Amino acid sequence: MPMDKKYDHVLTSIEKNLSSVVYGKGKESKLLIIALLSGGHVLIEGVPGTGKTMLIKTLAKSIESEFRRIQCNPDLLPTDITGFSIYHPKDEQFVFRPGPVMTNFLLIDEINRASTKTQSALLEAMEEKQVTVDGIVYPIPEPFFVMATQNPIEFEGTYLLPEAQLDRFMMKFHLGYPEKKTEKEILYSHGSFSIPEIKAVTNLATLQEIQRDVSQVYVSESVVDYLLTIAEKTRTHPSIFLGVSPRGTLALMDGVKALAYLEKRDFVTPDDVKTLLPYVFFHRMILEPEAQMNGNTVESIMETVLEEVEVPIRLEK
Repeated sequence: MPMDKKYDHVLTSIEKNLSSVVYGKGKESKLLIIALLSGGHVLIEGVPGTGKTMLIKTLAKSIESEFRRIQCNPDLLPTDITGFSIYHPKDEQFVFRPGPVMTNFLLIDEINRASTKTQSALLEAMEEKQVTVDGIVYPIPEPFFVMATQNPIEFEGTYLLPEAQLDRFMMKFHLGYPEKKTEKEILYSHGSFSIPEIKAVTNLATLQEIQRDVSQVYVSESVVDYLLTIAEKTRTHPSIFLGVSPRGTLALMDGVKALAYLEKRDFVTPDDVKTLLPYVFFHRMILEPEAQMNGNTVESIMETVLEEVEVPIRLEK
């Protein structure tokens, strides 16, 4: 269904909050909102000092909710994320002390500075929205939205994220340096990277209502087939070692619904698929070593794949 007017001001206000903190990043802010509305998780990559953490904290502050932050480092343990059970002598029983993962909005800062063992503690939480400690399952509050940042892998003290971890992020995008004009505005407006006063513009109940509306956006069979044909070609292409998983196709399906909703449409178009595909598919793909040696990239391979797939012209309803 088209975006309800009663929610129009909510989403506009969230975008306004984001633009007031991180200048010149309208596209990245929109991607963050798309992930939020479709119930996915986001990985933002960029060099230190480009505003990744500020963007995420501003989004969390824009919604009345519980927000927690994990600052990753090599000494971080899995229990520092999930929580742990501690023995209570008086009651003669173990009591669960929940970790920061038990929240609505979770910022995982510099996730690739945590060891792979610690990163794996997030797998169950991100996929099943629960954690298991000492054999007992503890549900995570809903909605649950993970926003992680990472520095480029060339920087010291970082670890590669395992494929299983990357696959649980609905989107990955890069937050680069601002343009000179934009950076000049930052210098005059802030003078530092302090976050201006941000007021909440909505609550969790309203967010969940919007998410339910987003899930009802119509996707025609021809667009579904278009999406699946592209995904299938990533799995059979001779230059691609690891193609897109079914989790990836589901993520793209959810994402294009949110994109259409933000643009006040009640249906998805093939252009929506093309727009979000790089941010949803690319981080899930690995090229063959020979293809990499020949100078190919995921981007260049996908350009040829998209040229081979026929774009549906008529969208049946």
